[in-house]
Amino acid sequence: MTLCAALFHLTAGFSWQEFISPNQTQQFLLTELRLPRMLLVALVGAALALCGVGLQALFRNPLAEPALIGVSSSAALGSVFVIVLGAELWQQVGFLQIGVGAFISAAIATAIIYALATRYGQTDVALMLLAGVALNAVAGALIQLLVSVSDDAQLRSVTFWLMGSFANVSWTEVLLMALLFLGLLIFYVRLSRALNAFALGENICLHMGFNSAALKWQVMLATALITGVAVALVGVIGFVGLIVPHIMRLLVGSQHQWLLPFSALGGALLLLLADLLAKTLLAPGELPVGLFMALLGGPFFLLMLFNQRMKRYGKG
Repeated sequence: MTLCAALFHLTAGFSWQEFISPNQTQQFLLTELRLPRMLLVALVGAALALCGVGLQALFRNPLAEPALIGVSSSAALGSVFVIVLGAELWQQVGFLQIGVGAFISAAIATAIIYALATRYGQTDVALMLLAGVALNAVAGALIQLLVSVSDDAQLRSVTFWLMGSFANVSWTEVLLMALLFLGLLIFYVRLSRALNAFALGENICLHMGFNSAALKWQVMLATALITGVAVALVGVIGFVGLIVPHIMRLLVGSQHQWLLPFSALGGALLLLLADLLAKTLLAPGELPVGLFMALLGGPFFLLMLFNQRMKRYGKG
């Protein structure tokens, strides 16, 4: 609770006296700019952490993460496609169209990765990562192609958005993300026993009375939906779903009834901290949160790969 209060104080940018008795300007800044941003940051972080737990349960591997295996970049491709070319189809391109484009692309990417990397219930980690690299490369190339045919206004918005930005957050976006996050949390908590069984193998999952095929599709669609909405709202923010579940497994174990809620809390706190540092390290400028998380998550991912190598092959 102390950490949450400290993060609120720092990210909101007010002293406690100003928060308790704000003047009109401070009240506007708090209620219309800083508080919505802080809440959306926390919700997106929590949701991405849950998506990481879900994908890692699906692939039975701790390296699965939306951005790492190409789901986030595919969602970004769908969003950019709608932003750049949607004007030809609709008079005005809004969040609904962008979100649908991101969801469809993320769902296709998740299905492709799972079909390529999973065989007889086992995940080929190398193939999963290679497929993710390929999807990221293809999505990145197509995004650059779309950017090259965009006008100046589209180019500016797409470039900053792709790096992960929480600028210009509205209460409508906060409410949408809050509803989706609560739905995702309830969905995963209800599936926690099934996910625990699935972690032991598909045959064991079936013998315990769970439909493993339905479980896989439910996890894939839930991950695609939340990742697509998060990308449509704030752009690509990676590694939250990699870092947080790994740390929480060390703290609370791998049982999903505990791992899921604690990962959501950890994801919210991590992204709040990242947003705070992104706003203060280059003040008065601002570092995109997605770029900051990439700088943090890249070395963490390499460390995880090194640890897996040590476990498999030993120090030699």
